[in-house]
Amino acid sequence: MELNTIQPADGAKHAKRRVGRGIGSGLGKTAGRGHKGQKSRSGGFHKVGFEGGQMPLQRRLPKRGFKSLATPFKAEVRLADLDKLPVAEVDLLALKQAGLVPELARFVRVIKSGEITKKISVKGVVATKGAKAAIEAAGGTIA
Repeated sequence: MELNTIQPADGAKHAKRRVGRGIGSGLGKTAGRGHKGQKSRSGGFHKVGFEGGQMPLQRRLPKRGFKSLATPFKAEVRLADLDKLPVAEVDLLALKQAGLVPELARFVRVIKSGEITKKISVKGVVATKGAKAAIEAAGGTIA
């Protein structure tokens, strides 16, 4: 093989489509745009989803669902995570410093997931019934 003999494989390259260049090209006269109508004309375009004045699909369908704006401010902590904390008094600040809840969190809920073996005091944090029972069974308190 020599540099002057290198060429693309057969069929790898094909001629660019030249529209509006006469009847023999197969794309003369209307240049593949069909006859009349908005899309046949220069500058003829419409917004995505536009249906010619008919009520668009995204407006015909009913709105569903709900996205709460409070979501980024809520967080959950498992009992197993509380058990691993090196502190005896757990509050919102301690949870943030330990990295168990995000910095934005304002409302934290302790859920009963995993076991708790050590005695801890939880302040300023809500707990589910099961989590509260488990913390008190381990000798801890919830304020």
